[in-house]
Formats: sequence, structure tokens, C-alpha cells
Amino acid sequence: MLADLSEALRERQQEGLYRSRPVLEGPQSPHVTIDSRDFLAFCSNDYLGLANHPALIEAVAEGARRYGVGSGASHLISGHSRAHCELEETLAVFVGLPRTLLFSTGYMANMAVVTALAGRGDAIFADRLNHASLNDAALLSRARFIRYPHLDLDTLARQLETTKARRRLVITDVVFSMDGDRAPIAELLILCQRFDAWLLLDDAHGFGVLGEGGKGSLYHSQRIERDTPHLIYMATLGKAAGVSGAFVAAQAPVIETLIQYGRTYGYTTAAPPLLAHTLLTSLQLISQENWRRERLALLIERLRQRLHSLPWPLLPSETPIQPLLVGESQEAVRLDLALRECGIWVPAIRPPTVPQDMARLRISLSAAHSEADVDRLGVALHDLARC
Repeated sequence: MLADLSEALRERQQEGLYRSRPVLEGPQSPHVTIDSRDFLAFCSNDYLGLANHPALIEAVAEGARRYGVGSGASHLISGHSRAHCELEETLAVFVGLPRTLLFSTGYMANMAVVTALAGRGDAIFADRLNHASLNDAALLSRARFIRYPHLDLDTLARQLETTKARRRLVITDVVFSMDGDRAPIAELLILCQRFDAWLLLDDAHGFGVLGEGGKGSLYHSQRIERDTPHLIYMATLGKAAGVSGAFVAAQAPVIETLIQYGRTYGYTTAAPPLLAHTLLTSLQLISQENWRRERLALLIERLRQRLHSLPWPLLPSETPIQPLLVGESQEAVRLDLALRECGIWVPAIRPPTVPQDMARLRISLSAAHSEADVDRLGVALHDLARC
């Protein structure tokens, strides 16, 4: 058995798909030390630059003094603290939905929603470029798993119209994590209302970044009917919010169903209450410091201007996720390693995370980056293009 594993690992290395874990020696920042070397980093989801914010560090210390370190039990036993209650109530007001439920990770949140609401005899409809957590949840649910081409709402409408399933659940990323483009959520919601389907929106990369006051994609450039039983909203708290965890927001019966039937909620120890306490401060910073989102927009525009003439195209994206499409996995890895030699860290993303021949450099911007940081990356990539 070990020989089989070793051979599979060797083949993965030959295909340019082998992964390793870099060791970060300090806090998240545009300038980091990884494996004892200094880098300018474009690889973090800390979009607003909050992960090392002094106010959050102080809030962690205060939370530890008030609640201790560990929660000690699951939410359904004795691990549900006052801090968790306060954060859930604050998040519900923040996103404008009746109730929210906290989870330790977005993966666990998606798993709970999908498996609690869909099962044998039901149907799940999924965008082909959805995050792995949504796909895995759909497979585990034992419902019929139907995928539609990326952003193809005409195909989705035909699938919904012809299904005989008892329950229908449409699941989609809002900001797609490897492409940076966005789902048309207003049109998706209209479809789900028409065909009496639930719509689960995974806004992991939009919450805190998009919308008025960083409230997320439900508030971005279009008016979404939030007061509808069809809408279920999930967002993570370890990206733009700078801390850890996730939440689901929906109508009260949906949240109660997740409490009663969500296995990844009921059968795991609650996240430390000090994190929930810290996230209250994070939400204040997100809503009050609009300059962080304004700065991100300027950096995105600057990056696209600096990289527009490269032989590798930037995929269309208005978000901090700026993918540089390379194609071959080996070429993406070559560029990744060459940038590291220049002291710049941009991860190569390869199959199976992205489709075959769609390997890329995934550039992630943060409000903590400077214009000089963006310019340095542009110069390095132009230099590599001439090699």
C-alpha cells in the first residue's frame, strides 16, 4: 500500500501538481517572512488588511480575559457563549436577514446547509466552477447533483423546469475564488422564486469587500430581495474580516433546521468565544473604514493597467482576486518559482483546483499593499515575459 501511495505522489510531482506547505514566520502582511526568506506577498485573502490590526489584537486579549481560551463543548452542550450570541445577533443586523448561525469554517457551514436541506429524492443545481466545499456537500447529501455551465442561467432554468425533485437547491459561489468574477445573484434569486427552489449563496470572497459598508454581495450594485424564504446566505470571517469562522444567514426556520440537523454544527466543539468577541470589533472596522475598500479599488485598477500588455491575460475581475491565466501547469510553476527568486510570492494554481490547461497565477490584493508593491510585481512579470 505504501508503494502505491509513493508512486501516486511521484506521478503528481511529474505532472507539476505537487503541493507543499510554506511556513509563515509572523503575521499576515504584504511583506512576510516565509521559510526564513523575506517576500512581497500577493497570496493572502486578508483583503482589508485586518488580520494584524492592533484593535483586533487587543480584542483577542480582552476576549481571552473574559471568556478564556477554549469553548470546552459543542454549541448544543455548554459551548455556546454570550460572545457567540452577540456576534450572531450583530451579523443578522449587519446583513439584513432575520437570523444567523456561526460555524468554525465556511466548509463546515456549506456542508451543514446542503446536507440538512437536501437528501434522497431532492436535486441540487451547482455552477460548474463552485468551490470544493459546495461540491463535496452536494455529493455527501445523496441528492441528485446537477451541474450547469459557469454562469449559464438559461441551462439552469431548463434544469429547474424539468426536474421532478421534491426539494430544489441551487448552490453557487458569489465571487468565484479562482476566477474573481461574480454570479448574477438577482437573476438567480428570480429563477429560484419562479421554480420554488432555495438559493445558497457562498459570499466568502465578497463579504467585507463588496457592497455598502462592506455588507457583501447582497448590497452590491443591485437591490436584492432579502426578505424571501428562498435565500440562504453564507459568508466567511477569516478573509476580509481578518479573524476566523463563518456564518449562515436566513429565515428563522432555516436556521433552526441547521441547529437541529446540521451535523457539522452539532457534532463539533464550538469555536473559541474570544474569536466571536474579536469579530465584533472587526465588523465595526469593516463598516466604518470605507477607505479600505476605496484603496482596494484603486490598487485593482493600477494592477490591471500595469499587466495589460503581458503575454498571459488577466481574467476579467473587479475583485481583489486577479488571476493571470498561464495555461500549462509546468509554466505556471516556473513563473511562481521565478517570482520567488525575485522576492515575490504569487501562488501557481493548477488542476484539480482549476480545469485542465487553465493553470494560473492567482494574484490577491489587500488594502495593506502600496502602489509601489503593485508596480514591483508588474516590473517583475514584464521582465519574466522577456526571458
